[in-house]
Amino acid sequence: MVNHARTARIHALHEALAERVVVLDGSWGVLIQGFGLSEADFRGERFKNWPSDLKGNTDLLNLTRPDIVSGIHERYLEAGAEITSTNTFTATRIAQADYRMSNLAEEMNREGARLAREAADAFTARDGRPRWVAGALGPTNRTASISPDVDDAAARNVTFEELREAYYEEARGLVDGGSDILLVETVFDTLNAKAALFAIDELFEAMGERLPVIVSGTITDLSGRTLSGQTAEAFWTSIKHVRPLAVGLNCALGPKELRPYVAELSRVADVPVSVYPNAGLPNPFGGYDETPESMATALGGWARDGLVNIVGSCCGSTPDHTRAIAEAVRGLPPRVVPQIAPALRLSGLEAVEIGG
Repeated sequence: MVNHARTARIHALHEALAERVVVLDGSWGVLIQGFGLSEADFRGERFKNWPSDLKGNTDLLNLTRPDIVSGIHERYLEAGAEITSTNTFTATRIAQADYRMSNLAEEMNREGARLAREAADAFTARDGRPRWVAGALGPTNRTASISPDVDDAAARNVTFEELREAYYEEARGLVDGGSDILLVETVFDTLNAKAALFAIDELFEAMGERLPVIVSGTITDLSGRTLSGQTAEAFWTSIKHVRPLAVGLNCALGPKELRPYVAELSRVADVPVSVYPNAGLPNPFGGYDETPESMATALGGWARDGLVNIVGSCCGSTPDHTRAIAEAVRGLPPRVVPQIAPALRLSGLEAVEIGG
């Protein structure tokens, strides 16, 4: 059955992207760490006798400390985020196997999306402005393209089918909980992302309804490539067949280091571009040095230069960063999505165009 309220929100999202730069929220990890949670906080009453350690399983907080999760959504929405992402970055049965919680993955996603939906709807009720929930699907702790054994290049610790099944379950929970968007993010291995996108397409067919999808890759270092070796253009070429709502980059690098790859993606992608960099590169103490003001200056510059349609921030950022970024892009027009001439475009580690 079609969710008419969600359909209206999605229509409003398309209108917003045509009118302005849309603001995404920021990091969750740094805020959760700030609570100084104990093992007991993660366990709650429901899991007090669980046979393995649970401290650090932040997605479990959707079930045991929903007050913390709701509070973080509210802080980012108050700061000016229009899209709030769910607390589900590691909520696949593959990643949750580390805590013996694989069978709880779908519930974590459903509850994570429900909490985000409640917060977003509460803010919309205040002022009538739509807020959107992006159901976050992280990369898992396995990689389908790279061997975990230096002595056996053909070895793999996960299969495409295992990834597909895990992502299908995750996406179903996120949609059932009230997500407007599915966000396949922090992609370091494009084959993992392809499994997620295949699973999402299967889910949409089963639903008889399609939701917007954002795909966000990660340039892991100054080589300008993902962990599995692709350039930004090759990454886009590999996934553009799914016609996402937006494609973008997040994590790993700060604004200064990420800018050339944002420019490259902006040049070749004929869909909106989303970007949410880290608050700089980690310093020797593991912290992040980009202030709200410096990040806002950088991302505001990207918007003025016509490079972006959706902006936010990743590791090390706070609601203060979101507030400054939202102010920096306020009133600025979005990047104009280019018309790309048809051509045969292929990709391996790099992209190649034939007959363009």
